[in-house]
Amino acid sequence: MLTGIHFLLTYACNFECDHCFLYCSPVARGTFTIDQVSATLDEAEKTGTVDTVFFEGGEPLLFYSLLKESIARASARGFNTGMVTNAYAATSVRDARLWLEPLRDAGLNTLSISNDAFHYGDNPENPAATAAVAAKQLGINVRTIHITPPETTRGSTGEKDRGAPVVDGGPRFRGRAVDTLAKGLPTRPGTDFCQCPDEDFIRPSRVHVDPFGHVHLCQGISMGNMWQTPLSELIRDYQHEAHPLAGPIARGGPAGLAREMGISADGGYVDACHLCYTVRKAVLDKFPDILAPAQVYGM
Repeated sequence: MLTGIHFLLTYACNFECDHCFLYCSPVARGTFTIDQVSATLDEAEKTGTVDTVFFEGGEPLLFYSLLKESIARASARGFNTGMVTNAYAATSVRDARLWLEPLRDAGLNTLSISNDAFHYGDNPENPAATAAVAAKQLGINVRTIHITPPETTRGSTGEKDRGAPVVDGGPRFRGRAVDTLAKGLPTRPGTDFCQCPDEDFIRPSRVHVDPFGHVHLCQGISMGNMWQTPLSELIRDYQHEAHPLAGPIARGGPAGLAREMGISADGGYVDACHLCYTVRKAVLDKFPDILAPAQVYGM
């Protein structure tokens, strides 16, 4: 039962983080219009099951007026609302309150803030931490997203083990992370990855939607295009068995996807996402409407 819609309000971002699986950057293209936001919210209402709407990116604060009006329209429809941000504009607690208070008054319930080495290095006194203080003062629920840089581990013999090199909260190796972080890390055979550790492709509880109309089961794997088929219909009619990417992943994880796509999984991969992303890039030309948009794959 789908309960959450997450808007990728924009692909643009003031950061260009090594771990970003959407390849967001200051030059990334694609931003919702307010009419598109309203149309999507209308469709979310029609599902009868969606109760939560999040706005993220990219960095949604880059389009502050659009963000505030989107939150207001979602809240007016009775949705619980949240946003994900790096809080770059929180140059002081007082300044953070200047932009947070109108968002709260528009109906913002939850603020998820990225605060880690990828965004702010080792500096504990950064805009993300400042925004958290201001949000708590304003009575906004605060969550912190902390992605740890990948680290290798060592076994009792002092040799690097062959397990996944990330701890809980570490990056998923898809998108830019494959190009910038995977080199030199310990790997496992692709045949080890027989299930997806993150997404439920059989009964998804939330999807991401983007300005191009793609409805993402996982970022870069589209259920369909909501500008061509209404979102409520896409959700109603979704059957994972009939989906050329979701079906194989549901049946056998990334290893199953590789097998059904006729691609060898014998090589070494850092984690399940690394294998899945590698297979997807190999078949982009076969499924351009499903493995979309191309910029998620660095194209």
